[in-house]
Amino acid sequence: MTALAISARPGNDTALRPVPWRRMAWVTWRQHRSTLAGVAGLLGALAAYLLFTGLPMHHAYAALAACHPAGSMACSNAIVDFDNVHWSMAEAMAVLLQVVPALIGAFCVAPVLARELETGTFRYAWTQGFGRARWTLAKIAPLAVTVAAAAGAFSVLFSWYFAPFADQGLQTRLPPLAPLVFDLHGVAFAAWTLAACSIGALAGMLIRRVVPAIAATMAAWAGLALAAGLFLRQHYLTPLVAHTPNLPGSAWLISSWYTGRNGKPLSQAAISRFLQGYHPVAQQAGPNSTRTTVDPVGYIAQHGYQYWVSYQPGSRFWPFQWIEGGYLLGLSALLIAATIWLVRHRAA
Repeated sequence: MTALAISARPGNDTALRPVPWRRMAWVTWRQHRSTLAGVAGLLGALAAYLLFTGLPMHHAYAALAACHPAGSMACSNAIVDFDNVHWSMAEAMAVLLQVVPALIGAFCVAPVLARELETGTFRYAWTQGFGRARWTLAKIAPLAVTVAAAAGAFSVLFSWYFAPFADQGLQTRLPPLAPLVFDLHGVAFAAWTLAACSIGALAGMLIRRVVPAIAATMAAWAGLALAAGLFLRQHYLTPLVAHTPNLPGSAWLISSWYTGRNGKPLSQAAISRFLQGYHPVAQQAGPNSTRTTVDPVGYIAQHGYQYWVSYQPGSRFWPFQWIEGGYLLGLSALLIAATIWLVRHRAA
């Protein structure tokens, strides 16, 4: 009976002496070196672009930071010019990078098991003295960890690139906790890449077809990313509450509302009706004072209403990074474990 005809039964790996891990590592490298080269090419091209555009931007930023006095008209105009030249390019790059982890997981890891199962070559692989569980772990784990490490190194470069727009001495474009950039900094980018890889591995095992597995990986990753950015992240720690419209530039505004004289929240419709009587230059500041200009928030406060905001301070950036990175790491471990379990219990 040839090796191709041997039945690979679930839970009944060959009793032969196991192939050493170093040999399986060599096989994994030989099989997936083109995939790793593709990831290196993608991240390398993006890194080259960040360097090419980031160096002149940082030179312009250094000149802007040296402008004195900071509140002068000349410095304010320089800030506006800097934003006009560089912001749209930086924003577009941030949007583009959001999909990079999904692309890596879908096109690099999802086909690893799906292709073996679709073509039937897994029957040969499972009879080569390594064991199907060890075979799965050896194919998935090194590939996922390698691309996640590369993504972590790339996030350091992006943090440098985006630094001018996070400087609190300038007009902060985006707070560090904002959904558009938070998962591109720190440990989050690597964690999201690892999660995409683990989702791809499980999708490949469940679907067993390359193209559907790629589509499922991208859809599942997108759902998880949207859930984290729009709903989960703002509740990692209890938001702070204040009754001031002037938050620090690094704060991430979660919600705002008004309360009436009885302390109960008011609807937006009630506030709109109340502001119909607002006239900017015709408000009395006091019984014995002259008329003065009053802003809408001040007008509302004069009549016993209060404006409230809930927000996450920028100082929570690293706690949020470790929270998000931690649960994504745990999720990735669970998904890879589930993939290995499915491989062990799948009949050939």
